[in-house]
Amino acid sequence: MNKDFSPRPFDAATALRHLTAADWARFGAEQMAYIRPVVIDGAHVVAIHSADGTQIGAAPDASLATAAILQHEMVPLLVH
Repeated sequence: MNKDFSPRPFDAATALRHLTAADWARFGAEQMAYIRPVVIDGAHVVAIHSADGTQIGAAPDASLATAAILQHEMVPLLVH
C-alpha cells in the first residue's frame, strides 16, 4: 500500500448540489417530499418541500404535513 496516498474525503453535500434535474428524476424525486418547521406570516407551521427543495405546501403540524404527503402518493423523507 502506498503510504503517500491520502484519498480526498467525499463531500456528499457538494455532490448533491451538482445533481441535474435528470439525476433527481432517476432517483424518483417527484415522488419524495420532506417537512421542516417554518414561520409564515408570523405563524409557526410545517412546510412541505419536494426533494429539490421547492416548497410545495404547508400544514399546521407535522402529522398533517405527513398525511398530505401520503395523500398525494408521495414518500415522506427524514432530513437531518
